[in-house]
Amino acid sequence: MPEHCRVGLIGQRFMGRAHSNAYRQASKFFALPLVPELHTVAANDDASLAEFASRWGWPNRTTDWRELAANDELDLIDVATPNHLHLEPSALSLEAGKHVACEKPLANDLAGARTLRDAAAKSDSQTFVWFNYRRCPAVALAYRHLRDGRLGAIRHVRARYLQSWGEATTPTSWRFRAAEAGSGAHGDLNAHIVDLCRFLTGEEIVEVHGATTRTFVEERLDPESGQRVKSDVDDATLFLAQLSGGGVASFEATRVAPGHLNDNGIEINGERGSLRFEFEDMNRLHLFDAEENPGTAGWRSVICTDGEHHPYVGAWWPEGHVIGYEHGFVNMVADMMRAIAGEEPEVPLPSFEDGYQVQRVLEAALVSARERCAVALDEVR
Repeated sequence: MPEHCRVGLIGQRFMGRAHSNAYRQASKFFALPLVPELHTVAANDDASLAEFASRWGWPNRTTDWRELAANDELDLIDVATPNHLHLEPSALSLEAGKHVACEKPLANDLAGARTLRDAAAKSDSQTFVWFNYRRCPAVALAYRHLRDGRLGAIRHVRARYLQSWGEATTPTSWRFRAAEAGSGAHGDLNAHIVDLCRFLTGEEIVEVHGATTRTFVEERLDPESGQRVKSDVDDATLFLAQLSGGGVASFEATRVAPGHLNDNGIEINGERGSLRFEFEDMNRLHLFDAEENPGTAGWRSVICTDGEHHPYVGAWWPEGHVIGYEHGFVNMVADMMRAIAGEEPEVPLPSFEDGYQVQRVLEAALVSARERCAVALDEVR
């Protein structure tokens, strides 16, 4: 029987639920060398934590997250907190010899991401960043397609992540306070599509040519006080960049685009063809072969539900039975268990090094927007 990987989770909100579900489901669908075992969950509010622990099957709970790093029974610490609370728990857990999975962005600023990158480099532990969209079968298939050289040299990447929930009627939360979030749509959404660009193309962003950032809603209602308070993060950030292979790329992130609920999409154009992925239609990958007969060439739509040919879905349902948002997290837990056991994941996992490289790009875009200039990534360390 496979051994267990005993998990400690810090956080009990949106991502706490997504991660808890993933740990519970992974070994039920995948044959894994390690079985994730829910051990202890930590959060500040013990009253709501008790209900959360009971609902999701965590046998132990604590309001002091430091107990997790000190607990010799735990193998993996999962940090699913607001951004400003990523650094200390992740660093202390690495120091204690734990494997660490951290939500994105890796930290709420570049210095914090650098600290965690360096801590991971000194540790024998595995590190992971929850860039869960890598684990959509269509994205993993796109990765294989690109590694096979099917598009040739990459000339152009167009990436977007558009949402609408940040309109003026949305009350304040930690996501709208720079001290806790670091940034707004930029760190929350651009982080994902920068990672997708790096992951899929296998190239680095070497220069941000220009960027712009806007805060459209400068005050929001505080539900607790009934007062309007300052919102000091970006509602939208866009930037242009150059890839290490010579291609160009554009990135758009916004929380104020009506009609776009979770519109995470990327299109990659190469000398021999193109592909595109849109998360709101996540089971589908669009492919174009520029070497086909021009008279009959056109976009092909591939439904990625064939377990024999498409990554991950062989563990799930019969062909044509689509999967959803939560499955990306389950697929990632499965790959984390493989990696911790010394096996190869289905496709590469994002480490703290990857999280740091993404944060460098985010920082370069912020500098470019502030200084109104191009910023070489060599200048951002």
